[in-house]
Amino acid sequence: MADASFQPSRIPGFATVAVLAFVCLYLPIFTLVAYAFNAGTSIAVWEGVSLHWFARAWENEAVKSATLRSLLIATTASAVSTAVATLAALGTTRRAAYHGQTFIYVLINQPLMVPEIVTAVALMIFFGVIKQWTGYQGLGYLILAHTAFCIPFAYLPIRARLEGMDLSLETAASDLYASNWQTFRHVTLPLLAPGILAGAMLAFVISLDDVVITEFVKSGGQDTLPTYMLGQMRRAITPEVNAISTGLLGLTVILLTAFFLLTRKKG
Repeated sequence: MADASFQPSRIPGFATVAVLAFVCLYLPIFTLVAYAFNAGTSIAVWEGVSLHWFARAWENEAVKSATLRSLLIATTASAVSTAVATLAALGTTRRAAYHGQTFIYVLINQPLMVPEIVTAVALMIFFGVIKQWTGYQGLGYLILAHTAFCIPFAYLPIRARLEGMDLSLETAASDLYASNWQTFRHVTLPLLAPGILAGAMLAFVISLDDVVITEFVKSGGQDTLPTYMLGQMRRAITPEVNAISTGLLGLTVILLTAFFLLTRKKG
């Protein structure tokens, strides 16, 4: 029988391994942020503190265009994927168990289990056929691709919120002759709102940071901020890339902090 008092933190060397893991994980990030403020042109030689590269990135029209495109795609994809994920979560939690429910749950979360490169190649082939049929080369493909990929990320916090909600209030509303829509509008939706917002923010971050799917699906002149940065690194790396990375990192940290605050259990 397992010892209930067993604590992994008491294993000899646990603290050392944990510290090394955090150093390997976060030291490169801290180094990137520090060199974003480097006054010189080298990404490895410190030449003083300056905001020059942030100003240069701000004045770069290509960066502005890629940023606006990224925000447009991420906002639209997160909104659509959250709406679909909400309906899916309601359909898999707010009804009696039915045959195939587990299969549907696995199907929704399939993109989380399949390597992203596989999803990217599949989407590239699928949209490539549509492009040949229609001749359309717009951002719609990127939005649809990001939406499909973000659905499971939005689904998980929404489903978790639903599973933690007491059914008694919804039952009471039905007993008071509220219709299904009235129950959803006035009881379920207000209680579910933090989960929906958390799912939307997580989907937004996933879409904003995506590189692999974007790189495979996008057409010419449709660079997002991450793919623009990847292209710059293939040519000539300057601290401007560090500055852009720092700004993207800051936005991601803010959104993930808000996600944590919304999903943590109170009390």
